Amino acid sequence: MPPGPVAPIQKSPSLVQQVCDRLAASLLEEETAARGTLLAERELAAQLGVSRNVLREAIQRLELQGLVEIRQGHNTRIVHQLHKPLTAALHLKVPEESARLEQLFELRLMIEPHAARLAARRASPEQLAPLQAAQHRLRDAQTLEAAVQADMDFHRALAEASGNRILLLVIESLAELLATAHGRGFRVITQERPIQAHQEILDAILRRDADTAARHMTAHIKNARSEIGLPDNPDLADWPAPASA
Repeated sequence: MPPGPVAPIQKSPSLVQQVCDRLAASLLEEETAARGTLLAERELAAQLGVSRNVLREAIQRLELQGLVEIRQGHNTRIVHQLHKPLTAALHLKVPEESARLEQLFELRLMIEPHAARLAARRASPEQLAPLQAAQHRLRDAQTLEAAVQADMDFHRALAEASGNRILLLVIESLAELLATAHGRGFRVITQERPIQAHQEILDAILRRDADTAARHMTAHIKNARSEIGLPDNPDLADWPAPASA
């Protein structure tokens, strides 16, 4: 009888990948990230027991992943911008800004009402605090830049309050495009409309009213889309808030 199939040999990660994984785990620790920069190349290579060439290649991979920023003549800075690769891909795949904005609002209608629903169900008191703080900053904002940042902080905090880390990463990857959309909106309307919309969403989340939170988020996104002058989209005309399961 012929022997059975032979199991393939499992390849170990390369030395560069091992260094990359070790550094990534360290950089994601809060205490390490607070230091701001990596150790000097010679010292770090010695600690890891690898050559400086291996270390350089590992750090280059970490830069592509958005964990560090290599600065010529300076120590490598820890940045924790894991969304950077997605942001770059977005501009390559959809180079025209108007098309990016149109597709942005379609995506927001797909995910943010669900995020609001999950936040109403899951958010801890610690996760609710940034939502409330962002709303206070929006009320107090005296400049366009401050209003845009507070608006973006609210939506990011809501994504975090949903408890879905992948959703949070998606929202962060859209930050640049969201800033463009919010900036356009604040140029044509007063702050009162987004303040009121956010307050309705926040109040529903605080009451743990998931359906109402989702419904207010849907209305908010549709209104924001109209306010920046995007043309009517019949595919979104009857788009309701997602129903509870």
